[in-house]
Amino acid sequence: MNPVNIKFGTDGWRAIIAREYTVDNVMRVAEGTARWLKQQGGSKVVIGYDCRFGGKMFTEATARVLGKHGITSLVAPGYISTPMVSLGVVKAGADLGVVITASHNPPSYNGYKLKSKLGGPSIPSDVEAVENLIPDAVPQDVPSYNEVVEKGLVKVMDFEQIYLDHVNEGFDMDLIRNSGIGIAYDAMYGAGQGAMKKLLPDAIHLHSEINPGFNGQAPEPIGRNLTELAKTIKNDSRISLGIANDGDADRIGLFDGDGKFVDSHHILLLLLMYQHEYKGIRTGEVVITFSVTDKLKQLAGMYGLKYEVTKIGFKYIAEIMAEREVIVGGEESGGLAVSGHIPERDGIWIGLMIAEYMAKSGKSLKQLVAELYAKVGSFNCDRDDVHVENDRKWEIVKQAKEAPFTKIGPYKVTQAAHLDGSKFYLGGEDRWLMVRPSGTEPVLRVYAQGADAAEVRKILDAARAEMGI
Repeated sequence: MNPVNIKFGTDGWRAIIAREYTVDNVMRVAEGTARWLKQQGGSKVVIGYDCRFGGKMFTEATARVLGKHGITSLVAPGYISTPMVSLGVVKAGADLGVVITASHNPPSYNGYKLKSKLGGPSIPSDVEAVENLIPDAVPQDVPSYNEVVEKGLVKVMDFEQIYLDHVNEGFDMDLIRNSGIGIAYDAMYGAGQGAMKKLLPDAIHLHSEINPGFNGQAPEPIGRNLTELAKTIKNDSRISLGIANDGDADRIGLFDGDGKFVDSHHILLLLLMYQHEYKGIRTGEVVITFSVTDKLKQLAGMYGLKYEVTKIGFKYIAEIMAEREVIVGGEESGGLAVSGHIPERDGIWIGLMIAEYMAKSGKSLKQLVAELYAKVGSFNCDRDDVHVENDRKWEIVKQAKEAPFTKIGPYKVTQAAHLDGSKFYLGGEDRWLMVRPSGTEPVLRVYAQGADAAEVRKILDAARAEMGI
């Protein structure tokens, strides 16, 4: 039998549990990780797992392989979020972090992420180097978990408490708790549930229990996956902020007091407003991925800040954050980061920052969005995830780049860009369509921005008709 070809995508290796994602294949990836780390002179790794099926088992398999190479694994007593692993790497002085998670993927998936000693995603060149060292064969003579524990090569640390201490240093939690802001939190059965119960004990907590099947839904914090949270807010006038995190709690979605979804494009703009106008941060850069609204460019220009666009994947932003001061960085899919924290997307941290913004300003989220629109104009964004066969997916991607659209329905294409996927501007920067393949699933992502939700739907429908999907 030929070995599974293991490739890291936009954010780690992900595969279907019991098909490609097996203990044997995780051990192969761990072997590549160990070989690379030994080349770097490293000897200590933080390993964490989220609430998905088999997390503890896959963590122990990883620790066993690392232990074979004399590498010490620092593990939590239970599930933890991805940002807790990243922060843990920094606080424990480790050389690398490994997270057993498939993030927002469907419940049948699990995955394996790499985190650098700086507290964010490993840079692309390091990930590629690890990938190239993954052997075809399953490593042999691997000690049992009990053996590596007995040798002192596994140590337990409370990374959730380390994270909570860091949050309490970074935010005025008393202000947030006593502000009168009613908060509803949807953990989506993910790894943020434990920490958020401790940070916001008076909030309404939804889906904050262990359910490795996520009730049959991918734990991605986008509007259509959060109908119960929206309904809860609409039915309770005391709630003025809804926060949702994905499976490993590094992504975020928000709702205002009317139960209206506030997407990452808007959150990034709000974070920039807060950092610049309330926290007085006047220098630094704004770094976003290719699928984010150009309104960030507009607001950065108003503030006199440098602005850069990267390929899709937070690892590209993290690479810049490791070298330069980035005030706000993020991607359309809910992974956002700010200065003053680790160079990592963190759904809990971002949710608390918006709550603090509301508490300090005395304004509702709806009012803050209105202030934002007064600066850059109103807009709406949405995305269709279209399931297509992989061959057809790549055919469409190739066509979009090599024979670009000249029109999308009634809209004339005035400019095209092909940084990572293809983006087509429809008469200016305020209206556009983008097409990009998923790196981990047989899915074509179709994005659009327009003046309002109706126009966005019109653009998406016209594009799908044009592509025959």
